[in-house]
Amino acid sequence: MVLGALIDAGVPLDDIRRALGTLAITSDAVWTEPVTRAGIRATKFCVRGEDPPADHAHDHPHDHDPHHDHDHGHASHGHSHDHGTATHTHARETRHHHVHRSLAEINRLIDGSALTATGKERAKELFLRLGAAEAAVHGTTLDRVHLHEVGALDSIIDIVGAVYAMESLGVERVVASPLNVGSGTVRSAHGLYPVPAPATIKLLQGVPIYAGPQQAEMVTPTGALLVTGYAREFGNVPRMRVHTIGYGAGFRDFPETPNVLRVLIGEADAKASSADVVVIEADIDDMNPQIFGVVMDTLLESGALDVHYTSIQMKKNRPGILLTVIAPPEIRERLTAQIFRETTTIGVRYREMARECLDREVVTVETSLGAVKVKVARRNGQVLNASPEFDDCARIARERQVPLKEVQALAIKAFLS
Repeated sequence: MVLGALIDAGVPLDDIRRALGTLAITSDAVWTEPVTRAGIRATKFCVRGEDPPADHAHDHPHDHDPHHDHDHGHASHGHSHDHGTATHTHARETRHHHVHRSLAEINRLIDGSALTATGKERAKELFLRLGAAEAAVHGTTLDRVHLHEVGALDSIIDIVGAVYAMESLGVERVVASPLNVGSGTVRSAHGLYPVPAPATIKLLQGVPIYAGPQQAEMVTPTGALLVTGYAREFGNVPRMRVHTIGYGAGFRDFPETPNVLRVLIGEADAKASSADVVVIEADIDDMNPQIFGVVMDTLLESGALDVHYTSIQMKKNRPGILLTVIAPPEIRERLTAQIFRETTTIGVRYREMARECLDREVVTVETSLGAVKVKVARRNGQVLNASPEFDDCARIARERQVPLKEVQALAIKAFLS
């Protein structure tokens, strides 16, 4: 579905064929088909399978047509920013049989591709992460891991092709929607597993997921690997100018939901000054005041945009403190865990909202007492605020034995002139 969507959005199939090099054994090893999923036209990327060894004849149920794909569908939107491409909640159609390969064997196949040196390293890093997840799930070591479904040639083509497509687009930023993992069970080489499969959920740690109504595996290990390998943000469509849109099709056609992966490719809106944030709050009335400073430092080091405290009056007429944390939505869970661990609160609340910020930059000005950094805030190019850096002014005031306000005034004068 990833490659189908990227090809649908304009990445040439022939370029992907060339990038695959010796992975695509014949010129017709990969192709695309136009399909419709719940009324949406999409592109289905197809890979000709490889002959399996005899001992893998029972990896999947017998009631499947031997040429029929075992479905793994996903319907979600993906987005991009700054010439980036959308995310990939990949739905790789697993073949009836699978070849088991070690990481060393997969790396040799990747070396046979026509990816750039950087692309080959990226593909190997992805498989290393996958191997580590499989090893953790099965209680073994990396050198003993043999990848099953995702060790088949078709899966290697999927990942190598996706790496090439992302590289060819010059991706700078990838934003993903929360991932619909589906529900039910899925049969693998190790037996019947709940959805999401163990390796999949291992790869999705820290990523926002949910179980949609489909009784199917909506995110496969390959998809989890790609989405977590490229996306650094999860949430709503970012502020962007969309250039192209692509739809990649999964095998099944769910009547109620298009079984497609959508990618939006474009540029960040340079004029956009708003962004989604999450506001996390907790009421505290029984904590040693000395701890509050440590809590603030810990949250800011973990990525919070702002942390502040407000005096409040709580039940039973107790004085208390309202802890407020403003942060990117994708790190809410991590910050919440830290609040529970570092404070005495037994509950937090949160809400998502948009915020608008002025464009900011730091410039250095020369005064008669020394250099001072000034934070400048603009909107649509117009300077609305200029504030001397307090630490610079305080240092100069101490060194020169002059009032702090005098240093600040000199810095503003230097900036204005």
